[in-house]
Amino acid sequence: MNPKDVIRSLNPYQPGKSIEEVKKKYRLKKIVKLASNENPYGCSPYVESEWNRSFPKGHLYPDGYARDLRVKLSTHLGVQEENFIFGSGSDEIVQMLCRTFLEPGLNTVMAWPTFPQYRHHAKIEGAEIREVPTRDGCHDLDQMLEEIDQHTRIVWLCTPNNPTGRYINEHQLKDFLNRCPHHVLVVIDEAYYEYVTADDYPESIPLLETHKNIIILRTFSKAYGLAGLRIGYGIADPKIIQYLNAVRGPFNTTSLSQRAAILALEDQSFVRRSRNENKKNMQLLKQFCADHQLDYFDSEGNFLLIFLSKSGLEVSEQLLKHGFIVRPGELLGIERSIRVTIGSYEDMKEFQEKMLMCL
Repeated sequence: MNPKDVIRSLNPYQPGKSIEEVKKKYRLKKIVKLASNENPYGCSPYVESEWNRSFPKGHLYPDGYARDLRVKLSTHLGVQEENFIFGSGSDEIVQMLCRTFLEPGLNTVMAWPTFPQYRHHAKIEGAEIREVPTRDGCHDLDQMLEEIDQHTRIVWLCTPNNPTGRYINEHQLKDFLNRCPHHVLVVIDEAYYEYVTADDYPESIPLLETHKNIIILRTFSKAYGLAGLRIGYGIADPKIIQYLNAVRGPFNTTSLSQRAAILALEDQSFVRRSRNENKKNMQLLKQFCADHQLDYFDSEGNFLLIFLSKSGLEVSEQLLKHGFIVRPGELLGIERSIRVTIGSYEDMKEFQEKMLMCL
């Protein structure tokens, strides 16, 4: 069997090493995973307690419309029910967007480096990919506008950007949207929205009223701590949602993930605690970097990209031997760096001790 030519040129997504894999290889009893930007505190205890009382029936197909979750989010965000699309993580919605709007002869514009699935799925659809290097980890919005032409269909704005952690402020976003042609769909990927504390970070949902060519992506994988259940969503004009539903699988999210997301929304105090702890422990890591002359990109996510004097692959391999899994920058397109998820206070203190041994 022969795949499409483009598939031969693609590499599968490389996930971080699993905890069990590292334990076995290095004969360690304790592993701290700081590679995948998961919530170190798991999910809300309320979700866990209510989950056991209302476990969905596994023999029935899930609600393909995700009605209960749709109603819950509609109330929570003040958005009409028909403005939502749900996916197995927001990255499935990235796949839907590429499948819906991209094809050979069209192009898409994105930053570099940024979330790699934009490029991956655009390439599968045969679209031209126009990547604009970041400036100090930030989107170069002026240059991205320069790359847009009549054949551009999607522009991707990851804010805060993965892997740099930098964000697009309110003035910059509004200016970009006002200058962007209406035939271009602007994807505002806010996977780390719940972690942001910057005063000038934009509230993007009200922009839906004046800009019909945007879609906002969010997820329950990060601050809500439901990464293993794979549930995310997009918010857009109903016409865009209608197009996406045409390519969406009929039962693409599970009853389990929908139920967990509903419960997670009911405990916003857990999200606030996670954000506060993240900010506090982020500051500890920044101080460690300053104390040891390590540069980094200031981040509004739950991770920090740290620059090194040697290979990130080498340092991450050394950290593995001490029981810490981080993401080498070389796998993200940035040489001599590592991306470190912000863990608990105890884990970050121990990480700093081990990091000193690897510098």
